[in-house]
Amino acid sequence: MVTEEQISEILQNYDFDNLAIATVCSHSSLQIFDGARKEGFKTIGICVGNPPKYYDAFPKAKPDEFIIVDSYKDIPNMTDKFIEKNAILVPHGSFVEYVGADNFANLKIPTFGNRDVLDWESNRTKEREWLERAGIHMPRVINPQDINGPVMVKYQGAKGGRGFFIAKNYEEFKENVDPNENYVVQEFIVGTRYYFHFFYSPLREEGYKLSKGTLEMLSMDRRVESNADEIFRLGSSKELEDAGINPTYVVTGNVPLVARESLLPHVFSLGEKVVEESLSLFGGMIGPFCLETVVTDKLEIKVFEISARIVAGTNLYPSGSPYSDFIESDLSTGRRIAQEIKLAKSMDKLEKILS
Repeated sequence: MVTEEQISEILQNYDFDNLAIATVCSHSSLQIFDGARKEGFKTIGICVGNPPKYYDAFPKAKPDEFIIVDSYKDIPNMTDKFIEKNAILVPHGSFVEYVGADNFANLKIPTFGNRDVLDWESNRTKEREWLERAGIHMPRVINPQDINGPVMVKYQGAKGGRGFFIAKNYEEFKENVDPNENYVVQEFIVGTRYYFHFFYSPLREEGYKLSKGTLEMLSMDRRVESNADEIFRLGSSKELEDAGINPTYVVTGNVPLVARESLLPHVFSLGEKVVEESLSLFGGMIGPFCLETVVTDKLEIKVFEISARIVAGTNLYPSGSPYSDFIESDLSTGRRIAQEIKLAKSMDKLEKILS
C-alpha cells in the first residue's frame, strides 16, 4: 500500500490554492462534482472513452474537465497527470470496484479518507471482527450445511447486490451458489432495511463529540432491488417457486427514509461505536460511511454491513435531507466531503484526511 510518507511528499509540491477534486464518472459523481464546485474547487471527471453525454444535461454537476482512460485499471499509470492538476481523489463504491482494490490501495495520488479501511471493509470476515468488537449486533453467520431456515448468501466486494440470493436449505444453497466466488451465509433478518449515512470528521470540534472529532448523520435511504421489491405482485412465494421465478437483489435505485425520532439515540450510538473501534484498529475511517441495517418490529437494529465511503443512497439529497437541514442548508454528502477538504486546507492539516 502507498505510504503516508509518499503522499506527504507529493502534497509538498501541490498548489493548495488550485486544488481539484476528481472521481470516476459513476455512482455518486454528480453530487461530488456539484458539492466541490459549491465549495470553490475545480473538478475532474475520470471516464473510459468519450465523456458521458448525460453530464451536458446537468451543467451544475458537469466536471470542469475530463481525464479519459482506456480502462480504469490504467489510472495507476497516469499519476503524473493527476498530480500536475493538484488532484485529490474522492473514492466511491464503483471507483474501488472498477480500479480494483489492490490498484486503489497503491495509487500514488492523494485520496480523501483512510485507505487502511479497505482491508477491513472489503473482507467480510474482518468486517465482522470490526463490527462485533465495536459491540454491534449482526446477523449470525451460518455454515451452509447447517441451513435450516432462510439465509442470505452474499459475495465479497461492492457488487450492488448482483448474485446475492436467499436459500432455505442446503440443497437450495448448492443449486445457486457460485463456487468460484468468496461468499458469506447470514441468517435472514425479517424487518425493514435502513441505510444510515454518517460522516466522521477528525477535525471538527462542535457537534456530536467522539473521543476525537465529531460524528454527523446526514441522511438515510432504502435500496430498490430488482426484482425482489416487485416480484410478489405475481403471486405467493409458492406460486413463484412453482413457476421457477426467483427474487434477485440487484440495486437499481434508492428511496428516501426518515426514522422514528426515538430511534435516533440508538442510531448515533451505532455510528459512534463503529468509529471508535476504527480509531483503535487502523487509525480511524474518515468522511462518509454507511451502516446497512435491518430494523425489526421490536425496534432492534441489526447491522449486516458497512460501506466506508460515500454510498449511492446519498444521491437522493443533493440539496440536503430532513437530517442535514438541521446542520446546514443545501448540504449533500458530496458537499460535506468538499467542506472537510477545505477545512483541512485552512488548518494546514490536509495530511490528516488524505492518504
